[in-house]
Amino acid sequence: MLTIERALVNKIIEHARADHPDEACGIVAGPEGSDRPTRFISMTNAQRSPTYHDFDSKEWLQVDREMDANDEEMIVHYHSHTSTEAYPSRTDIGYLRSSLADPRVHRLIVSTRDPHEAEVRSYRMVDGEVVEEELVIVESYA
Repeated sequence: MLTIERALVNKIIEHARADHPDEACGIVAGPEGSDRPTRFISMTNAQRSPTYHDFDSKEWLQVDREMDANDEEMIVHYHSHTSTEAYPSRTDIGYLRSSLADPRVHRLIVSTRDPHEAEVRSYRMVDGEVVEEELVIVESYA
């Protein structure tokens, strides 16, 4: 289950809408050892593609060092789908099954195919299978 503040979800949706028709991507970091995402970090989609995303490598290195210095880690990896539902594509699933994907990270997908309503869902890889998890959006963690 992913519990996340509404303000963070709103920022993810805003980023996805701003980058449409290209996929948007980024992370939400939080304290190491926690499952509480707290810091929104929008990333540049180096592919600038409506069907694929990839973090800019220089930007990712900077963000990774910043998280390390702040004792943070990636809690959520988000990206958008511009013309399909908020469900992992074959490319997404291939990445999730690779050795590069951290199984502890929540994979949040927002669909911007409807210009008036965003569909937001979260997934994790469990025993080699993509599993949708409960997404709980709260006003505040307090």
